[in-house]
Amino acid sequence: MPDFIPEPAVIEAAGNKPKVIQEFIGRVNTQTEEVSIARMVSPSGWVEPGQTPLFDEYTVVLKGELTVETVGSVQQVAAGQAIIVKKGEWVRYSSPHPEGAEYIAVCLPAFSPQTVRRDPQ
Repeated sequence: MPDFIPEPAVIEAAGNKPKVIQEFIGRVNTQTEEVSIARMVSPSGWVEPGQTPLFDEYTVVLKGELTVETVGSVQQVAAGQAIIVKKGEWVRYSSPHPEGAEYIAVCLPAFSPQTVRRDPQ
């Protein structure tokens, strides 16, 4: 029988401005360790600390534009585009553009505060 998920869990986000994380599937909302699927809404000017996660992250931008900075590149990912960041790669996400960004993030295995490995602040 399928597991129906009536609503996401709202999770506190890291960064300099409030960002909304709505986890539909993952460790918090469904106790799923294999994968997490979340909708993110970040305001204009938002930036989070860098991280070196222990999961692959697949991101699809729905609205606005997301900046994805790694050691070797800075990518602008616009609505209708996607990016994959592999586990163990340092990355920093931000939404510096006026419209901010709305996107879906899929993490394999599921995101957790222990496996995101944020840079010290």
